[in-house]
Amino acid sequence: MITAKEQQKAAKEFAKRWDGRGYEKGESNLFWIDLLTHVYGVENIAEFIRFEDQVHLDHTSFIDGYIQSTKVMIEQKSIGKDLRKGIKQSDGTFLTPFQQAKRYVTELPLSQHPRWIITCNFSEFLVYDMEKPNGEPEQIFLRDLEKDYYRLQFLVKTGSENLKREMEISLKAGELVGRLYNAILKQYNDPKDPRSLRSLNMLCVRLVFCLYAEDAGIFGQHEMFGQYLAQFQPKDVRRALLELFRVLDTRPEDRDPYLDDDLAAFPYVNGGLFADDSIEVPRFTEEIVDLLIHHASEGFDWSEISPTIFGAVFESTLNPDTRRSGGMHYTSIENIHKVIDPLFLDALKAELAEIEQIKVRKTRDRKLEAFREKLSELVFLDPACGSGNFLTESYIALRKLENESIAIQYDNQQMFGDVINPVRVSIKQFYGIEINDFAVSVARTALWIAESQMLRRTEEIIHQNIDFLPLKSYPNITEGNALHIGWESVVPKDRLSYIMGNPPFVGANNVSKEQKNELFNLFGEKSKA
Repeated sequence: MITAKEQQKAAKEFAKRWDGRGYEKGESNLFWIDLLTHVYGVENIAEFIRFEDQVHLDHTSFIDGYIQSTKVMIEQKSIGKDLRKGIKQSDGTFLTPFQQAKRYVTELPLSQHPRWIITCNFSEFLVYDMEKPNGEPEQIFLRDLEKDYYRLQFLVKTGSENLKREMEISLKAGELVGRLYNAILKQYNDPKDPRSLRSLNMLCVRLVFCLYAEDAGIFGQHEMFGQYLAQFQPKDVRRALLELFRVLDTRPEDRDPYLDDDLAAFPYVNGGLFADDSIEVPRFTEEIVDLLIHHASEGFDWSEISPTIFGAVFESTLNPDTRRSGGMHYTSIENIHKVIDPLFLDALKAELAEIEQIKVRKTRDRKLEAFREKLSELVFLDPACGSGNFLTESYIALRKLENESIAIQYDNQQMFGDVINPVRVSIKQFYGIEINDFAVSVARTALWIAESQMLRRTEEIIHQNIDFLPLKSYPNITEGNALHIGWESVVPKDRLSYIMGNPPFVGANNVSKEQKNELFNLFGEKSKA
């Protein structure tokens, strides 16, 4: 499975190979085979893409390329050809490559109508979304493919395939965390002590953040965390971790000026994640160190996990309550969208689509600015948030809309100054209440990971770096019983836009005596029904 870093490197190499090359009849197939196999990891290329399919108009014509699984039609031209200019056809008409492709579509069975049409001249791709057949195409240049490779991801991945891959990666991450948890648990003097269990849970949250941060580029260097630990003997790893945690929670100006270079290179994280010095960290064994360095750090790419899925997997893996019950209380992304799409997302998508159709640029830009401001003012509450998957997925959905609006407004041009950050949607807009202390930590971490991933997408759009660290510490996820605390103490009702979530419904046989009393106090005799 090709990782994001490998894909970016492959895209750079592909662009270099094809710079200045491109003859329509002689090299089209080679170009697309090279792109699909080396950049997007297609293995059985002969079954994946078809070339030169016949279509019968008033004469026989040929579709340059068609991908059945993702419904993509390709109309290829030689290098230097203007993709927006009409080309004389055999019947004397002048058609742009896109109009030419659309004419082919009319002769195809409905089941083969493309979702996407790509016109390409080797140095430029114009991507037409047939859900918006009258919309302007996305423009992607070969020279920018190293940064923009993700914009052609639809060539090989449908929405369901993306979800499947995210699920596989997140479950693998959960398995690694579970193995670390079990191995470290054995090292505590009293593995059943609540203080030790709470410490272990926080230790695992910190380790996961470090593993993610080194792969996502937050620490600045790939495998920086693993390489730092690798220089120590297993018996010294405990001390090395405690020292690292203190450094991550200390501003550079407040650090020991004689700190070792390897520690001084780590950035200031903040956010309260590394602030508690009282957590118990036991001695590490050779098995734990091997698992942490060779399997979790070197052997796995954490940058591609889904924070929505992984938050739930992580919490279910390590939460003592779910471990005892053998259950995993997880609402799938598909089911989350059954709630949030009709609640707010469908209307926002329709609004953005309507703005995109505005032809007058100044008017469209003004509407896009107002749209992003509207997104930044929405406030959400999940009063039984668990590991925060409803909040995390809602944040991701809003940031995707924000990124799309940024891409529309600035047309892939570098329009921002060095100090301007176009992002307005923030995790401070998302509030939750959760009774389990560990789930609170997981929810906060999942939102931070989601913030990092979406910021990376924004950087790819505007071609500039945006500082992710230090983390902003928002007390949005409140630890407490939503039946006991006033919700307005978490977020005032006049600021609240939406309340959502999936309450933890359980069967009567699994309800504790305390929970039965709470239900009785709230609903009286009706709670026994």
